[in-house]
Amino acid sequence: MTTTFSELGVPAALVSRLRTLDITAPFPIQQLTLQDALAGRDLCGKAPTGSGKTLAFSLPVAIRVGEGAARRPRALLLVPTRELASQVRDVLAPLLEVTDRRIVTLYGGTSVNRDRQRLAKRVDVVVATPGRLEDLLQQRAISLADVDLVVIDEADRMADMGFLPVVRRILDQTRRQRQTLLFSATLDGDVDVLVRRYQRDPARHEFDTPAEQRGDVRHVFWAAERNERRRLTAQIVRKTGPAIVFTRTKHGADRLAKQLAQDGITTAAIHGNRSQNQRESALARFADGRVHVLVATDVAARGIHVDDVAAVVHYDQPATDKDYVHRSGRTGRAGAEGVVVSLVGAEERKDVQKLQRDLAMPEGLHDLTMELLTADTLPTPRRDAAATPTAARPRRVSANGGPAPATSRRRARHGRDNGGSQGGSNGGGNGAGAKRARRR
Repeated sequence: MTTTFSELGVPAALVSRLRTLDITAPFPIQQLTLQDALAGRDLCGKAPTGSGKTLAFSLPVAIRVGEGAARRPRALLLVPTRELASQVRDVLAPLLEVTDRRIVTLYGGTSVNRDRQRLAKRVDVVVATPGRLEDLLQQRAISLADVDLVVIDEADRMADMGFLPVVRRILDQTRRQRQTLLFSATLDGDVDVLVRRYQRDPARHEFDTPAEQRGDVRHVFWAAERNERRRLTAQIVRKTGPAIVFTRTKHGADRLAKQLAQDGITTAAIHGNRSQNQRESALARFADGRVHVLVATDVAARGIHVDDVAAVVHYDQPATDKDYVHRSGRTGRAGAEGVVVSLVGAEERKDVQKLQRDLAMPEGLHDLTMELLTADTLPTPRRDAAATPTAARPRRVSANGGPAPATSRRRARHGRDNGGSQGGSNGGGNGAGAKRARRR
């Protein structure tokens, strides 16, 4: 397999720009897909978050996109969330500077009038969430009639969020003779419908992070009724270090963030009712260690990549096994250790057992002792696990059991997927070089 961007067909000017960004070698997903994408083939790639897929489609866009006009872009990149739109922009914009192409991002939580003003100028590439883009299409602020290059990123997440009818309406407005690149963690079900309907003889590539390069993540299931969860969550995050706590509702996220703050834990909440500036601010404060716990709804389960998250807590149980996987994937990134704790009420036990079966995990609940969070081994759960929590509030420790640092070493990747991931899924690098790689 080729190992340089030049050998994969990337022009010298872009190779030079990648070098200035400390990106010197392609990830496996880039090695697999770049040549087909640069040749103009439709492509569907199966790859997990953090595998380097953002650069895998950003390079072909930067190289192949034609010049657009006011309100008439030539390339369209569809993503499920605001955060992912911002992250894709951060990867793609430096590449488009080299090829003299202009990019506009369109997503909710920002001014529609500002979007209309930016679209009134020449636009070559649009990165958008489906809802905002459809709004602008209905207002005739943008036309997709000239779009001959489409990227659909995290197609499975868009399917889970119910966006596929909107995605189909959008794709039906692009040119019939177009190149379509689709990336997803799964290629079955509704995603396969997109492949069959909108791609022509696509090249198929699948990449999964090798087991030895994945983080060591333990999954703990504890019996906990609603009135116990606040105290348990405070104990957990004091024991583990930096954590993301997931609630089912926006109101629940705000309420829990305030409660944990009353308990002396620095928190920030992130959910769909927060403005984009508020969401970005919360993420930045969590990433640099000013905030110890991020309380989030499922909006944060995809599209947000932060290094060194020690724990994920399912304060409310996820709706599906896919949601469990997406949420839990916020810890144990880039080969790090992590712990996932599920707080399970009596009425939720059957659903949790089904989730465990679906994910091929041992069924049952663990004894509720904080020592499980840092013990060398995790015992097999039992169906009759004790529900009585330990009373002591343990000293604050880091994920490896030592004293928690005063400031965090976490870094927000801000979507530089080759980068947030370049050191992670490749499993290579150490020291300062690896730290720089994870920032890409």
